[in-house]
Amino acid sequence: MNKITEVVKIFFAYLVRPHLYPELGRKIIKNTFQRGSATKGKETAEKWCKERSISQEEAIQSITGNLNYPKLNENYSEILQNAQKIEENTPVKMGGAGALDLIYNLCEFTQAQNALETGVAYGWSSLAALLSLAKRNGTLYSSDMPYLGKDNDVYVGCVVPENLRKNWKLFRFADRESLPKIFKEQSEFDFVHYDSDKSYNGRMWAYNVLWDKVKSGGVFMSDDIADNAAFMDYCLQNKREPIIVEFDGKYAGLILKS
Repeated sequence: MNKITEVVKIFFAYLVRPHLYPELGRKIIKNTFQRGSATKGKETAEKWCKERSISQEEAIQSITGNLNYPKLNENYSEILQNAQKIEENTPVKMGGAGALDLIYNLCEFTQAQNALETGVAYGWSSLAALLSLAKRNGTLYSSDMPYLGKDNDVYVGCVVPENLRKNWKLFRFADRESLPKIFKEQSEFDFVHYDSDKSYNGRMWAYNVLWDKVKSGGVFMSDDIADNAAFMDYCLQNKREPIIVEFDGKYAGLILKS
């Protein structure tokens, strides 16, 4: 598919989804006037992350104090194997699994009753969070917008098994529309995971909104923080002390709220 065909397909994908019109307007502005937002400060951010990063294992042990923390591939091997088969048979390719042990153990550490994530794709991070939340009959609130042009709507969250879906509320809008709807239902969260709009401006808007909703004793997490300088700048500007986690050549940032 050439670039022009892809743009046309995405545009028409927006047109048949009126609930996404506000995001279409923002995309037009972003692609016209903010084209450098996706990679703003990328080199500086990569260096900053690399100098501070620790492994997923070190992060979990440091935060939880548990040297023998639970690992999903040991405790939930059958569920993960079934999820992997579902992904392999899905015709649309989306994002990878990510640091699942980290997400699960952060939910366990906070004894999360309410968690929030932005960005779902196959639902790997959703699955990790729900495996913890379901123990306490907690709820995961997820904001996700389809990969427009790829017709992936029906596959969003496909790896999440049916028995966990009673603890899951999925809002199918862009974050700026989803989050106000979520906040009407729940105003505080023990764990928040950001993995949606990766632009600098999109992150800076979301970080400020989401941090206010993290409960005292809770954890905020953002994926792919070396893509641009947003997470670094947010931490420096607000005097936050983050934990930087390297996983599969990428970096995630954690902030514990005292």
